Amino acid sequence: MSNNEEMVEIYRIAGEIEAQVIRGLLESNDIPCLLKSNAAFSAHMFAIDGMGEVKVMVLESIANKAKRLIEGKDYV
Repeated sequence: MSNNEEMVEIYRIAGEIEAQVIRGLLESNDIPCLLKSNAAFSAHMFAIDGMGEVKVMVLESIANKAKRLIEGKDYV
């Protein structure tokens, strides 16, 4: 991993709660991640036209591993 390695989007979720669950899954498997959202926190559990969506970002070098873990195809 280099210091200037880029973060890439591996998953997009319609709500903050599911995003936090995915973050927990990744981090418990030693995969650091960043959750990125353009919307302010809301009590509503849905997204309209992309508003409220949360992007899960990881380092490019571990993106495939992270995707497989989220899809349930890889257990670390």
